[in-house]
Amino acid sequence: MFCPKCGGLLRPKEGCKTEFVCPSPKCGFEQKAKDLSKEGVARVKIERNKSEVEDCPVVDSIEGVMPKTAVPCPKCGHNEAYWYLRQTRKSDEPETTFLTCCKCGHKWRKY
Repeated sequence: MFCPKCGGLLRPKEGCKTEFVCPSPKCGFEQKAKDLSKEGVARVKIERNKSEVEDCPVVDSIEGVMPKTAVPCPKCGHNEAYWYLRQTRKSDEPETTFLTCCKCGHKWRKY
């Protein structure tokens, strides 16, 4: 729930579960919980698509600034590829190296 005056995140009033206050010292907005729906206080639900979270950060426009390594491409045999690391499993396991061939654009991973 957000403050209708300044847009700050409303918080429960200290020691009271039925009233909410704006934490901004300049605003001072207060409201009872049952009146919040009447005032039209905005409610926002944040959703993230799985594809947004797991998208590959290698984009054509930034490949020129990505780090390169000397590794042969399994598709064309070119000996240079862009690389980046991503933690794909539990934190106690090593990260996965993702590689993209500089010549043909083939993508593969190295565990």
